[in-house]
Amino acid sequence: MNNETNTPETNEVSTQQVNQLSTNTEGNKQTAEFPLIAKTFMGLEQVLARELTELGANNVEIGRRMVSFTGNKEMMYRANFQLHTAIRILKPIARFKARSAEDMYEEVRKIDWSKYILPGKTFSVDSVVYSDEFRNSRFVTYKVKDAIVDQFREKTGKRPNISVANPDIRLNIHIAEDNATLSLDSSGESLHRRGYRQESVEAPLNEVLAAGMILMTGWKGDTDFIDPMCGSGTIPIEAALIARNISPGVFRKEFAFEKWPDFDADLFDEIYNDDSQEREFTHHIYGYDADMKAVNTARLNVKAAGLSKDVTIEQQDFKDFQQPSAKSIIVMNPPYGERISTDNLLGTYRMIGERFKNAFKGNEAWVLSYREECFRAIGLKPSIKIPLYNGSLECEFRKYVLFDGNMKDFRHEGGIVKTEEEKQEMAQKHRFKKNREFKQRLDDEESNEDGDIRSFTFHKMRGLGPGRHDDDHHFSRSKEGFKNKFRNNDDDERPTFGKRKRFNNKGRSFGDKDNRFGGKGKRFNDRKGSSFMDDDEL
Repeated sequence: MNNETNTPETNEVSTQQVNQLSTNTEGNKQTAEFPLIAKTFMGLEQVLARELTELGANNVEIGRRMVSFTGNKEMMYRANFQLHTAIRILKPIARFKARSAEDMYEEVRKIDWSKYILPGKTFSVDSVVYSDEFRNSRFVTYKVKDAIVDQFREKTGKRPNISVANPDIRLNIHIAEDNATLSLDSSGESLHRRGYRQESVEAPLNEVLAAGMILMTGWKGDTDFIDPMCGSGTIPIEAALIARNISPGVFRKEFAFEKWPDFDADLFDEIYNDDSQEREFTHHIYGYDADMKAVNTARLNVKAAGLSKDVTIEQQDFKDFQQPSAKSIIVMNPPYGERISTDNLLGTYRMIGERFKNAFKGNEAWVLSYREECFRAIGLKPSIKIPLYNGSLECEFRKYVLFDGNMKDFRHEGGIVKTEEEKQEMAQKHRFKKNREFKQRLDDEESNEDGDIRSFTFHKMRGLGPGRHDDDHHFSRSKEGFKNKFRNNDDDERPTFGKRKRFNNKGRSFGDKDNRFGGKGKRFNDRKGSSFMDDDEL
């Protein structure tokens, strides 16, 4: 439950637009466009907007922690399946004024829910609230559920069942003061849960954040890629997906839209099986870590993703790092001293700067960190500083262009320190300064599974900040539930780009045939909380 005194920034689709586009959709379900919302982390909005534009979305507009756009059913499917930096895709079905609980109840009852919830099907409601009138998101959830259930009782004499663990239809209601938006959640489980993670280490980096960092650098596979402190391998794996242009949704077991009454299985099969945009990657990705446990975990995850051909994970302390023979880029997320620390945190950052200066000349490096004193310890002047949130921490993503000689000579020889796009990213910094309260640490009441790392919790607050993290979850897959999507041999490499098949039993695989990763697969559908993210963007 969230409470905010100021109405959040918004790129709203009006009620008239929702109704008009919905009407058009009824007339031509394949081609008609309707409003959609892609959610993301603060700082990744421009990256997500570029992804949506490249995907072919229309009317793309950037909000706060969201990007609104319009598209047809195919675009909605593709947004879920192909976007690297979206957390979930919402389809608004109604917007209305909710000045009281009674107003909200009546507005929700006006919707014809028989179009969305078929007899015998279950539903759940997530609520996100920033309002003086509605101070408890659970209360909002209950009122929405009551309105829906009462409508069914009145019309049919029967009530639909509520399912928190695995509902057929997921709804989301967002209230900012008296402005309410009710949406269908087309994603279900947060899109950062790709499905390739078999095991984890302490404080793993969120997959969506990792992908956003890589895309911010402009790297698309044109050089070697290095993560010298790779942990469980999230950055190297996300880099490989970007380099090969592999859709991150390919590992997912299911999406919420697959349970919708109007789900087009043939259309989604066509999208799923279309690997025409995947490409060869002629360079290589290297991940290193000083901890052998992390190395083994990263190797397991890389193998599960079928990317061992492109990614090599080795044990190595960064202090022993040597100048690579080929042109390379470093992207790294070293310890901040918050949830992971070292015996000598500032000494670690001094070592990072020393290696950059003496063993990475002629290349560029990007570092995500939190503490200014850590950045100062690097001892090098960054060419760009991009504000970026890692959970509740207001971090910076800094670029270091490393060269021999002085800056004047480097520029004279045609060297580029910062691109125009990077300058635009830096211009976002004022947005973060206006919302310092976002990083406030507070005790929590409710679960929030779509936040950074594996899960968040948050509670009533004046600001926007999600709370502390729970890093205990990890993803596994069962042998029975998944077919081998990429290959029929016993290794995990993807030597060809042959036709792949999506199975009707939702069996999507990426591990070896002999199920060497073992164990019954666990799905993270059991949201216990009534809200899924600190959504100040709608």
